[in-house]
Amino acid sequence: MQRHRRRLTQSLAALGLSLLALQAAHADQLDDIKKKGELVVGVLGTDEPNSFIDAKTREIIGYEVDLARAIAAKLGVTLQIKQLAVAARIPELQQGHVDLLAASLTHNKEREAVIDFSLTTFITGQKVLVKADSGIQNLTALAGKKVVTIKGGTQEPNIRKAVPGVDVVTFDTGPQAFQALQQGKGVAFVNDEVSLLDQHAKLGAGKDKYRILDQNISVEPLALGIRKGEKRLKTEVDGALAGLEKSGEADKLFLKWYGPETRLKFPKRTFKIESDKVES
Repeated sequence: MQRHRRRLTQSLAALGLSLLALQAAHADQLDDIKKKGELVVGVLGTDEPNSFIDAKTREIIGYEVDLARAIAAKLGVTLQIKQLAVAARIPELQQGHVDLLAASLTHNKEREAVIDFSLTTFITGQKVLVKADSGIQNLTALAGKKVVTIKGGTQEPNIRKAVPGVDVVTFDTGPQAFQALQQGKGVAFVNDEVSLLDQHAKLGAGKDKYRILDQNISVEPLALGIRKGEKRLKTEVDGALAGLEKSGEADKLFLKWYGPETRLKFPKRTFKIESDKVES
């Protein structure tokens, strides 16, 4: 009986070590990426200029796509882009369907519980777009009214926090939510400032019918999403991003997609790719 127990104990110990070894091997995502020679990156494809479909080539391009391409080049692998819905971003990453997220993803403390983040790649704020003749001059005027925004992002909880009693209706994409505003399904559209500026500019002569309220409802640090615990991959991703900052390429990418010659006409970049810390 004692010999049997000893053998059982040894077998269980061996099984435990095997499971630990298996978990360690599974957790080393960087080796898997290099072995398959491919980095699969999840993007939105609907959020210009971060990631959107080029009207001529029908390929997904943008600021975050260029960041992903630089990371793939540093790893010595090819880049594969996978388009995702906002609400599907984190589940797709956790389930291993993508290796990274470059999908207008806000880095906050709540999300740190389930995924890791790269260095901050962009800092924006969330604002509100309204019809010019709506009579709405500030955020407090939205109390009790219906606003539209994107499902699965930080926009909904942020506007609820900023305006208690607001009625929120969500849509899968930014363009769908903006169309809902145009159709009168809400009095305001909540989104990242950059996205609102882009959609507003696209209206051309019709942009005078809409305006963006001055107040921010939040500050949004954007970063790339990394599966929880993939420390070696995070080190490589952060190294690639830091290299872009050091070489000056990060500033060139910002000017390419956001600068004075673009529709958004940002005069300069007010942040650096240097930290992965956030306050909330």
